[in-house]
Amino acid sequence: MRIEKDAIGSIPIDEQRYYGIHSHRAKENFDISGNKVDFLLIKQLARIKAAAAVANEKSGGLSIKKIRAICLAAQEIIDGKWQEEFLLDAFQGGAGTSTNMNVNEVIANRGLEIMGYTKGDYEHLHPLDDVNRGQSTNDVYPSAGRLTTILYLEKLEVAVEQLMIELQIKAQAYVSTPKMGRTQLQEAVPTTFGAGFAAYASNLARCKERIQAVSKEMQQLNLGGTAIGNGLNANPVYQTAIYQELNQHYSVDLRPADNLIDATQNADAFAAVSGVLKTVAISLTKISHDLRLLSSGPRSGFRELNLAPRQAGSSIMPGKVNPVIPEVVSQIAFQVVGNDAAISLAAASGELELNAFEPVIFHNLFESCQILTQACSTLATKCIADLTVNAEKAAKDVEQSTGVVTELAPLLGYEVACQLVKEALAENVTIDEMLYRKNLSHLLEKQA
Repeated sequence: MRIEKDAIGSIPIDEQRYYGIHSHRAKENFDISGNKVDFLLIKQLARIKAAAAVANEKSGGLSIKKIRAICLAAQEIIDGKWQEEFLLDAFQGGAGTSTNMNVNEVIANRGLEIMGYTKGDYEHLHPLDDVNRGQSTNDVYPSAGRLTTILYLEKLEVAVEQLMIELQIKAQAYVSTPKMGRTQLQEAVPTTFGAGFAAYASNLARCKERIQAVSKEMQQLNLGGTAIGNGLNANPVYQTAIYQELNQHYSVDLRPADNLIDATQNADAFAAVSGVLKTVAISLTKISHDLRLLSSGPRSGFRELNLAPRQAGSSIMPGKVNPVIPEVVSQIAFQVVGNDAAISLAAASGELELNAFEPVIFHNLFESCQILTQACSTLATKCIADLTVNAEKAAKDVEQSTGVVTELAPLLGYEVACQLVKEALAENVTIDEMLYRKNLSHLLEKQA
């Protein structure tokens, strides 16, 4: 064991562990959910620590020996090492301070080993004076959250486009295949399967544009603002250099926010991202519900679509197969909407110069990104890709529907058309048959 001290007192720490006293206390205080801090967020914090070390060298704040140790230790984290050292619960008080401390301590203790010293020998490399130099949790943590969000949004955008392409393929395949259009679940006017699939794809194209827009907003960081955005204890050379260094590792253009004080105390940008994620979820719900309705059957439902059978659907009803892919996608969408509610409350609850609730914002935001990405991919590959239509049944529905009379309404007049529908339904015949009986079949030729 090694003894570490902080302002509260001393605690023995297992000599084998790279985390220190601040992480230890946080682990004891926040034994909440069993969900650890997202490791992609940890990686972005490590990337910031390495960039800060280089920036501090340029501003004359750190020695080359310390910078090398910090950068090497941070890179190991970025490469996926030491995950077991990041043991904190996603739900934590302190506005992310515990997570920032955890990263500082692991980098410092691993850096000490690289320099040839023992863990805890902080006079040679200190987690706060050196690894955290020029920084505050209040600028590092939200900036890392933005970087993590950008990476997750990139993956989501790819998945949305994948689903959009599969729908466009179906739209082309069934561009001329007729079906009955419905409004409020009642027959409306004829349309085509191709038009329906194209409409879904168009919806997702808008979703993709929204994702791109909020991802661009995430590129504005409050890094360099330190505690409340006024840059206290951050050298101006450092403030410029850290962005130059970070931009070598990301494909986007990272830059300081126009107002660092605003960016430090307000979390509305994360709420905006969550709003877009909720919109994607809403769109997926609409598509999934339509798929379930149109594939209902196998004989007594709509029976317009055939979904690939994925698993047995009942423990009591032999042969039953359920639309499990649209069902799971809808459930994911429900979760995202719930996450958005939590994010909205947290974003609205900041006070004065800081929002203390970003840990729950990040936990829900990252989960929403990840499960929506999987939802889009799953819907694309396990449902849309091998979906087929019952063209013969759909064509018969169009033929027998009274909705076709709408095309004749301008010629017949609304009242006459209504009467025609009533009689056709009462006598259980088609509109074509009623026109023939009333010597109005010539209108079909005229309309054509």
